Amino acid sequence: MPIGSVYRFFGNKRALADALALRNLDRYTERISGRISAMPGEDWRGAIDAVLDEYIAMKRTTPGFALVDFGVQIPVGEPGADIDYRVTDRLTELLCGHLGRTPDADLRRTVLVAVEAADALLQLAFRVRPSGDPDLIGETRAVLHAYLAKIFD
Repeated sequence: MPIGSVYRFFGNKRALADALALRNLDRYTERISGRISAMPGEDWRGAIDAVLDEYIAMKRTTPGFALVDFGVQIPVGEPGADIDYRVTDRLTELLCGHLGRTPDADLRRTVLVAVEAADALLQLAFRVRPSGDPDLIGETRAVLHAYLAKIFD
């Protein structure tokens, strides 16, 4: 495909990467929604497991996901446009909808910290082993469960 065809739809490479990232985030949230809709509303640990499992599945199977995942890794613009804020907003909405809670600043901040921690730990897991080190993935799950228990229990 000629490069001119790409620039006809996207102003630059960053716009193309951002469109791919948003598509990935949309697919990710759809996959999570499908899984948690069948779970009991009080099962926050199961919902967190679904969030983690779907991310790992996409990392392993979605072409290009390891490079772009949910955004370009260089924050540009206002902090609210940062990748982890996009993910945090989506996950906060999904979890609150599933658990019958109203999102608030404390919950959003807690989910943001969990997203940041999981991101760092999963980067390590996939650096150690291309398919994700199972022991480090298990540690990530344990960290998320322990940390989120303070707000969801």
